[in-house]
Amino acid sequence: MQVIFGIIYHFIGGFASGSFYIPFKKVKGWAWESYWIIGGLFSWLIVPPLAAYLTIPGFAEIIRQTDSDTIGVTYLFGLLWGIGGLTYGLGVRYLGVALGSSIILGLCMVFGAIIPSVYYDLFPGAGKDTFTMLVSSGWGLTVMAGLALCVIGIIVSGKAGVMKEKQLSSIAPATDPHGLEVKTEYKFGLGMFVSIISGILSACFNFGLEAGKPMANVANEVWKAANPGEGEFLFQNNVSYVVILWGGLTVNFIWCMILNAKNKTFHDYTNKKTPLLSNYVFSALAGITWFLQFFFYGMGESKLGNGASSWILHMAFIILIANMWGLILKEWKGVNRTTIRTIIAGIVLIIISVLVVGYGNSMKE
Repeated sequence: MQVIFGIIYHFIGGFASGSFYIPFKKVKGWAWESYWIIGGLFSWLIVPPLAAYLTIPGFAEIIRQTDSDTIGVTYLFGLLWGIGGLTYGLGVRYLGVALGSSIILGLCMVFGAIIPSVYYDLFPGAGKDTFTMLVSSGWGLTVMAGLALCVIGIIVSGKAGVMKEKQLSSIAPATDPHGLEVKTEYKFGLGMFVSIISGILSACFNFGLEAGKPMANVANEVWKAANPGEGEFLFQNNVSYVVILWGGLTVNFIWCMILNAKNKTFHDYTNKKTPLLSNYVFSALAGITWFLQFFFYGMGESKLGNGASSWILHMAFIILIANMWGLILKEWKGVNRTTIRTIIAGIVLIIISVLVVGYGNSMKE
């Protein structure tokens, strides 16, 4: 049951991440940088401490009492994760949406799943899954097989995306997974370099969770002392999110302010010619929905542990939901049957990978 609940929580988190951009589509008359930072203020600054306040009594005191090294490293990984998110746009610009997205998401999944386990081989921690454990146990090899299947699913989905781009390029401009128009300038070498950097840095959110684990452990122990025999605290990671997302906010705020200045879009925030109230509401809704991905990720992680499985499931569900929305919103309308069959094959492979990873965790239990 722990595994089942863990998968359900990760699915809800993945659904939130794969769906958060839909409210942004309702924003009218604002530049990307304007609605992105308004949503981001809710995602990274307002909602995380509110969630921590509602779920972890004394969360601010936990942060104050945490040593500066832990806070600094956790914040640093948040910064790096933020940079990874911003360089994503360059990856799809130089490689195309499908190829760039596939490389970035695939690397993010692999690095986010594997690197922490390698670290714990070198610096063992109580209760931590090491890479040696993954490759020398039945459950670990099953989880790794699920990771491989998911990467294959991403590759197949990317192939379908390339086919889609070729078939629809004469009809409509290419759009990234968020629905933004993308001007592709194919530069394979540069694109590969940027995409690799983005994929690695995007995985730093998982590294940040590991770095901030001492804070989560304090919250977990306090809760377990007050609720003996009730398992692990579902919301223990909410205190770590506060610090990680400070890093993400820093990078995105600076970049959006630069774009506001460059594009002369500071007036968006007060432009009465646009539906200001609804723009703020939909931007806030998108930001809140975005944060819910990690709120539920933390719940899933409390059931499965912050090992390779949690990150694989998180990324798999994000990719799965994003592709499903693409089909529902008819973004694939006009392509041939071969392309449709290819994207469906990619989705099926990702679904199978989720089942394999879940089965691997049940073997561990």
